[in-house]
Order: sequence, then C-alpha cells, then structure tokens
Amino acid sequence: MFSRFFRSMVYGLWSMVLIAGCGYTTKSTLPSSIKTIHVETFKNNIDFAAEGRRNLYLPLLEIKVRNAVINRFLFDGNLKISEADKADLVLKGQLLSYDRSALRYTDNGDVQEYRVHITVSLEMHNAQSEEAVWTETGFGGEATYFVTGASARSEEAAVEDAITDLARRIVERTVEDW
Repeated sequence: MFSRFFRSMVYGLWSMVLIAGCGYTTKSTLPSSIKTIHVETFKNNIDFAAEGRRNLYLPLLEIKVRNAVINRFLFDGNLKISEADKADLVLKGQLLSYDRSALRYTDNGDVQEYRVHITVSLEMHNAQSEEAVWTETGFGGEATYFVTGASARSEEAAVEDAITDLARRIVERTVEDW
C-alpha cells in the first residue's frame, strides 16, 4: 500500500515537472527578421613592438579568428553566413592584443602554467539600416597551458583554444543578447 502511494506521488510530481518545464530553450533571441550574417576579415591592430610586450607576431591570426567565428556560426545554426550585400547583419572586428601571462610557478621559480588572452573590438551593424546593433571594445577569449608535466602542450595549441573560446563568446553575444 505504501509503495503504491509513494509511486503515485512520484509519478504525480514528475508529471507536474514535465508539464511546467524549466523555461530553458535552445532558440535564439534574435528578431525573426534577422536570418543571415556576414563576418568581415578582422583587422590586426596588435602593436607587437610596443614596450613591455613580448615581441611575438602570430601569422594569420586575423584569418584564424574570422574562420573560427564563421565556423561557430555554422555550428550554432541560428544565422546563416552570407555575402555582405545579402546579409542582415555585418560583424566587423579588430584584433587589439595578444597577451601571455604566467599563472603557476614551480618551487624553483620556473613558470609551469601560462594563460593566453586574445582581445578584440567588435561592431555589429544592421546591413539594411547601417546602424550599430551593438559594440564591444574589449571582448576576449582565453586558454591556459602547462609547459611541463603530463598536461604539457604548446603555446600554439593554447592559441587555437583561445580563438575557439573567443568565437564561442562572439556567437553567444550575437545570438543571445538581443
């Protein structure tokens, strides 16, 4: 008898949860009129010769960032990639900085873990009205990597992860923040 009562209570509660739902949706908050986007090639405005910076030039970083953003929009599926003259939105971006900072040291004072951070400036424009939809002046993506031990990997691999993180954040900013 108790088992039957307990089972009916569990089924009843479970049914209420299913009916009520949690309010989560995978749909975007984009207006229904926005269906396509064009991503312009990012401009590389990183001053690699600035004092206090590592003099490290990352070849084709602007192309890699643009390609990662396009791939992330394709993966997300809420907006289709289009040519500039046929797009509803146009994304323009500039690379502002690439930084590597030490996070963790060994007992001897050697760096064990680094964080790489890529900062961009973004402008999203409505292609029809040519007015700005949103702008971000210090948007970033980051990743960490170990230089020693079982989890060691290269700085280049961490840069790829930082680019992927940046692309994910850009798409989320575009699709979810209307």
